Amino acid sequence: MENNLLENNSVILIGKVSNEKKFSHEIYGEKFYTFDLSVPRLSGSADEIPVTISERLFKDDDLKVNKSLKVTGQFRSYNSYEGEKNKLVLTVFAKDVEFLGDEEIVASKDLVSNQIILEGYICKPPIYRQTPFGREITDMLLAVNRAYNKSDYLPCICWGRNARFCSKLEVGSEVKIVGRVQSRTYEKKYEDGKVEQKVAYEVSISNLEVISENSNQEKENNEDTDAESKVSTEQLDTEKVETENNAE
Repeated sequence: MENNLLENNSVILIGKVSNEKKFSHEIYGEKFYTFDLSVPRLSGSADEIPVTISERLFKDDDLKVNKSLKVTGQFRSYNSYEGEKNKLVLTVFAKDVEFLGDEEIVASKDLVSNQIILEGYICKPPIYRQTPFGREITDMLLAVNRAYNKSDYLPCICWGRNARFCSKLEVGSEVKIVGRVQSRTYEKKYEDGKVEQKVAYEVSISNLEVISENSNQEKENNEDTDAESKVSTEQLDTEKVETENNAE
């Protein structure tokens, strides 16, 4: 069972540590830290991906800024409660780390530096849209099962003909996707006129396979667990902005 759950959510990232690690939380005496990993794109820009790592996987000198490393793990979500607000937080949870020292990381078609494979269920109606330049985009929210009856709710985005195809998929459909984890900045405007720069994380889909068109059982499971994530997923919809530079 555990192996199956590992296979339905697998991430590989290769990049450089871009900031100092910060203490995140402690579970049964085991401390966890977070840092951002700068993963280069073919376009020359880079994605800044948050990583959560156990103290058991590194020594202090391993996570210095500009150090290169390979992270293998899972893309996870959890709810962060701030007062009455509920926010969906996304992070790559490190299962294994390979430290590459000062090795320079250059994106290329021959280097798998950012790959994610997910198998899960569409848990909200896909949202199809077009940018002012006519680019077709579909946003989806994927529920991916995890151990102990938990699920990760992961925002995904697809383009062009994939966007048209995915826009017709029904809630409860089981899909397998291959893509990359990406970050993007956007401006959030408040009622008082204040504008804040924020960062969103999502899975950019390159390939998608429909495993089953619909699963009534999974729908029921999602309804049972949706109360925990409802506020967060609604917040995702309001924070989506049109952008032209997400793809390679």
